Amino acid sequence: MHMNDYQTAARKTAMGNSLDHFVHGLTEEAGEVAGVMKRFHRGDEKYRNPYNHGRLSHPAKEKLAAEIGDVLWYIAMIADELEMPLADIAQMNIDKLADRAKRKVITGSGDNR
Repeated sequence: MHMNDYQTAARKTAMGNSLDHFVHGLTEEAGEVAGVMKRFHRGDEKYRNPYNHGRLSHPAKEKLAAEIGDVLWYIAMIADELEMPLADIAQMNIDKLADRAKRKVITGSGDNR
């Protein structure tokens, strides 16, 4: 599926809401992504691959993918509220990262590097 097609399809499932609602939802869902990794790192057996404890179990991967999907939905709704195609935002990000890599400032901190 193409990003802009996803954005259009996702909008059909939104219940009106607002930019503020979508930003808070994104924060909540990002926390759920982090929660999967927290459970993995604290050693919950359900989240560990039984054959390689350094890797996520299949159910944990499915849970993580589902939560990433929710993050993507909120990102698409935020982009929609900004009246910006998701593909354009993705391209802007790739361009920014490529420029940082070219200038050898891809690592470090701060937006203006």
